[in-house]
Amino acid sequence: MSKRPKFTIVGRRPRFTAAQIRRKVASLARRIEKSYAGADLVLVGILKGGFLFLGDLARELAIPARIDFLRVRSYGNGEAPGKCIEVTKDVEIDVSGRDVLIVEDIVDTGNTMAFLRRHLEGKNARSVRSCALVDKRERRVTGADIEFPGFRLKRGFLVGYGMDYGEAYRQLPQIYTLPLSGGRKVLDGGRR
Repeated sequence: MSKRPKFTIVGRRPRFTAAQIRRKVASLARRIEKSYAGADLVLVGILKGGFLFLGDLARELAIPARIDFLRVRSYGNGEAPGKCIEVTKDVEIDVSGRDVLIVEDIVDTGNTMAFLRRHLEGKNARSVRSCALVDKRERRVTGADIEFPGFRLKRGFLVGYGMDYGEAYRQLPQIYTLPLSGGRKVLDGGRR
């Protein structure tokens, strides 16, 4: 089997390496196991960005859990982007009476997380808590608490490990910070 070159962002050092991500996922899994021992746990991965994180986290857990997905889109009127949120793919598992853990790649403004909590609480979940690989507070406008935060950042636009820029870079095994130039994100992507 030949060794294929890994896709990377040329000239950029990862903000979080694949090894750092693996360690953080394992650490989060241990905390989740302690909190949900004996619970009827449902992991709800938020598409698209959270799929890699959810997969790795679920495999790391040593407790039983059901898995489902939810997808939302946010839009605005130009003055308040991201304020209107709608579900485009809802959970299929009945979460009524169960403990739900929302698994998200990154929480930024907190608007989506607040919406997701209300949405799942409206389905009569026993409890709804959240786990985010990256808890970024730069643009936080709500008091969205993340009970299981991974990496905490103040600012930066991230790609890799599920996070994208224009639907690209999700497959990277590490996370990069994209620099801004004149208000636009600058990419120098390629294969090494």
